Amino acid sequence: MRKIILITLVVIMTLFASGCTETPADTDVEKGTVVIGSKLFQESYILAHMTALVLEDAGYETDVKQGLGGTFVNYEALKAGQIDVYAEYTGTAYSQILNLSQLDNWDRQVVFDETEAGLLEQDSVMIVSNLGFEDAYAIAVKEDWAAENNITKISDLEPYAAEMTIGTDPEFATREDGLPRIKDVYGFEFNDYKQAVATVMYEAIKDGQVDAISAYTTDTRNEVFELRVLQDDKNALPPYDAILIVTEQFAEENPDAIAAMKKLDGAIDTDTMRQLNYQFDIEQKEPRDIAYQFLVDEGIIEG
Repeated sequence: MRKIILITLVVIMTLFASGCTETPADTDVEKGTVVIGSKLFQESYILAHMTALVLEDAGYETDVKQGLGGTFVNYEALKAGQIDVYAEYTGTAYSQILNLSQLDNWDRQVVFDETEAGLLEQDSVMIVSNLGFEDAYAIAVKEDWAAENNITKISDLEPYAAEMTIGTDPEFATREDGLPRIKDVYGFEFNDYKQAVATVMYEAIKDGQVDAISAYTTDTRNEVFELRVLQDDKNALPPYDAILIVTEQFAEENPDAIAAMKKLDGAIDTDTMRQLNYQFDIEQKEPRDIAYQFLVDEGIIEG
């Protein structure tokens, strides 16, 4: 009898001990892979890898689809669950994805608020982070030609546009907030346009193949190639604040991923993004290396 009692006590103590030292169930559970899309230019590559690194720091695997495509390729992939997150811009989402009416006077906060509400209502898509900088579309021409002809703003192009060819990225020539908007607001149109990815577009104006381009305001090639970014004196183009977007379903199922990406909220100002783009375009660094060094320097992840 005593032997039976002793064995029973040993079993109970063993079970108690194992229960007290058991690792919580979710500690060793794999968080899975987050798929990240990007558009067709250097800034989007860098932001995609930056997103990947903060997620990896939080224990996720990542798959970066660098250069996946333009706005609608990424957005449709997001809605279909083929990617989980990508960096978009408020002006693009407002005008292209949501097809909201152009404003007579663009207000950054109005565009952000209506974009946030519209994406959620239309497609159950959420803004996770407002990254802190704007990369706006702009019209740029060669500095020497601009100085010779006293060109400082878009309206100054009116006497010349009919004989000019403008180079654009794959979207700006035809989208409502691009050349059609310039025509509506400024009352002129260019003689011709040539569409290409951003790198080819910038090379085209450097080599004299086009007379103007739809430049990006955070692109350091504006300075390196000696271009003058013209003032949008009639406020034709909307604000383009950089944002990370995900589906509502992804957010609900992956709260740790959302918390990780929120670390990028307000983390990048315009001058910083321009410097990061410079490292890609001029110093020819890899986008993941650029993103990693920035995040370590800012203390967002550990080195």
